[in-house]
Amino acid sequence: MMALLHIFIFPGILFLVLAGFTAEFIDRKLCARFQNRIGPPWFQPVADFIKLLGKEEASVDEADLTIFKLMPILAFTAAASAIFSIPLWGNKALSIFPGDAVVTLYLLTIPTLTYFLGGWYSRSVYSMIGAVRALTQLFAYEVPLLMVVLAAALFADSWSLSEIVNFYCRHPVYVFSNFLGFVIALIALLGKLEKVPFDIPEAETEIVAGSFTEYGGKLLAFIRLSLSVEMVVASALLASVFLPWGLTLHPVIAFLLTLFKILFIIFLISLFRSALARLRIDQMISFCWKYLAPAAFVQVLISLALKGVLPR
Repeated sequence: MMALLHIFIFPGILFLVLAGFTAEFIDRKLCARFQNRIGPPWFQPVADFIKLLGKEEASVDEADLTIFKLMPILAFTAAASAIFSIPLWGNKALSIFPGDAVVTLYLLTIPTLTYFLGGWYSRSVYSMIGAVRALTQLFAYEVPLLMVVLAAALFADSWSLSEIVNFYCRHPVYVFSNFLGFVIALIALLGKLEKVPFDIPEAETEIVAGSFTEYGGKLLAFIRLSLSVEMVVASALLASVFLPWGLTLHPVIAFLLTLFKILFIIFLISLFRSALARLRIDQMISFCWKYLAPAAFVQVLISLALKGVLPR
């Protein structure tokens, strides 16, 4: 019974859906205010979701309908599943096993792969262009993201998120050694979520809606919900690895601090995408491999050097 409660209520599907709607509203509202606009009302994400559920789905004659319709559901499932290995209200997650950090990163990679497959098998020219861009971009930002999480894990001498959090809770000052990694992970997260300046796969002014061009109705509703849930889960991952302070306090206080840290990361995402312009795909890849990946490697070297000097 407790397992079902965790899966469907908290911190599972119901909580993530509500958190996703809230995160989408905050992101859109902040971007509007940064651009001197009013922005949407608080219920707009829910209203958009309900409106899409009621719309008719256009049939795509040449599409592989099985893969086309399955991908949005798979994207949401993968993003939601990643939450169970992330500590939210203490220094232990619900699901703990050696290497759960790798599994969490893998689960957060699956949505991008589903967007590629959904766009590719829709057989639309615009969708296929967006799908190729999404996959190309994946190989650019995923390596720096993995490297900076690796750096934090090497310092903590564990590939379990709960053990990483425990280590940094015992040595809170050591968290500052991962500051460069946090900045890199935040930039990589913009690419993972396809936010400006890395919204190249969607690029409404160039290729309609990229991988999502042929999606509509319930399928598009689930895609948008998956992106919002992924933003919450990925922000929670960054908060637990790079900002683990306060997780040893009372569970209620620890959970409220986690929510605050997630909101802080969403604030930074909104600030960046409001202040920057979209890059070209070649500029994005060049930036990631020339600057982001070497900086991530520097973070790994810093962690290895400090691991050999500082007391455990």
